[in-house]
Amino acid sequence: MDLTERCSGVLLHITSLPGPHGSGDLGPEAYRFVDWLVSAGQTIWQMLPTTPIGPGDSPYQGESAFAGSPWMVALEPLVAKGWLPAPAAPSFWADKVQYREVLPWREGQLRAAAAGFAAQASKADRDAFAAWCAREADWLDDYALFMALRTAHAGQPWWRWGSPLTRREPVALRAAADEHARELSFWRFVQWQFDEQFGQLKRYANERGVRLMGDLPIFVAHDSADCWARPDLYFFDEGYQPTVVAGVPPDDLGPLGQRWGNPLYRWDHMAAENFAWWTARIRRALTQADVFRIDHFRGFAGYFEIPATCPDATEGRWVEGPGLPLFAAIRAALGPLPIVAEDLGIITDDVHALREACGFPGMAILQFAFGGRGDHPYLPHNLKPGTVAYTGTHDNDTVLGWWRKTSPRERAYAGSYLACSERDVHWAMIRACANSVASIAIYPMQDVLGLPTEHRMNVPGIMGGNWEWRFHWDMVGAEPARVLGLITAAAGRGDFTLLRLPT
Repeated sequence: MDLTERCSGVLLHITSLPGPHGSGDLGPEAYRFVDWLVSAGQTIWQMLPTTPIGPGDSPYQGESAFAGSPWMVALEPLVAKGWLPAPAAPSFWADKVQYREVLPWREGQLRAAAAGFAAQASKADRDAFAAWCAREADWLDDYALFMALRTAHAGQPWWRWGSPLTRREPVALRAAADEHARELSFWRFVQWQFDEQFGQLKRYANERGVRLMGDLPIFVAHDSADCWARPDLYFFDEGYQPTVVAGVPPDDLGPLGQRWGNPLYRWDHMAAENFAWWTARIRRALTQADVFRIDHFRGFAGYFEIPATCPDATEGRWVEGPGLPLFAAIRAALGPLPIVAEDLGIITDDVHALREACGFPGMAILQFAFGGRGDHPYLPHNLKPGTVAYTGTHDNDTVLGWWRKTSPRERAYAGSYLACSERDVHWAMIRACANSVASIAIYPMQDVLGLPTEHRMNVPGIMGGNWEWRFHWDMVGAEPARVLGLITAAAGRGDFTLLRLPT
């Protein structure tokens, strides 16, 4: 994808889609949303990470950097194949994902589908499954065994499985693979179906002029297949516990900083392998997305290292990251990289220099633009072409929620700058992003619909209650697509004939 092209799109996570099975997935509603994007003149669908979720239901703390989320696998295609009986409609909420209820139910349906496949799949399907497993074995075998062993150990993390398995002794791994062969087959089947369904959705979107934009977290979770498979790539002690962890230092938003707790990479070990792990990860991401955002890009220039013994982020130091050699190695292996750099937060000159050397566009958040004066870099008149402009991201309040909670000064400034009131502030912000010189403009679906704080996706630093939001079509109607299409056309980001100007 050409990241200098003038275009726009909508940010909506797959789990936020409507649907009868408790959570949005890769089923019929995903295709309906693509059609809605086309009707609104949009050419990008940005998602959050599609890897498995982790603590707090976060898609940024997954159990694998390579696997797809099992909970995004749609059930309708499995029913159509004859592998799964049509499930009775469960009584899940329509406007939120009830993770504790939904995930066990969906796993049960997937297990029934895997059993149906094993009992009655055609030779063509069996051959396709075997070929896919062979092609993806480099990450799939470790992931499937990790999931099987975690199930066998009642959910205990991998460093508590006992020395032979924790230390990956070959004899123990072979014995475990034999013992849990059926469970390994289940997790492989789920990942195969994820890939099949995601590939079909991507083809459908691309054929209609919509590109998929993914999201790649910079770090991985401690209790993940990645850390178990390659503990030498992380700062672990002899008991496989992190000696240092990721986070950000104290600032105006938090006197204790943020202690994320992710293990930090041994960049020297990765460099010794010419960054092969990262190249494989990016290659995998590009099979599912036309472009993707890398979260916390500043960590590649320099990252904040917190002693694992510190309960917050008040102790720590900045450490130099891998820098340009990492992306040079990936580019040499894969070619041009369609990457957007999330360069928000404490950004220093070395971060800007790295992003520019890589040729990646950065991000600008309009909600952050009204706290200063007219020289703020996120104000639309100060943006640069190589930028992705957002009204807000998944970490922000909705535009309407922001308007109601922000300071009187910022609200007055925004109202004057955007010539708006509470009634139309969401459209005013969308129009400002669209009319700017930013190459790409992205709007969360909540802002397109003009929704208040109750529909926010995530509050950083808060565990529980996040990542749950879903919309339903009764909330949408015809007007948002019509207005968004007109704004997009007038800004030169879509079909100009949508304006239907008189001759």
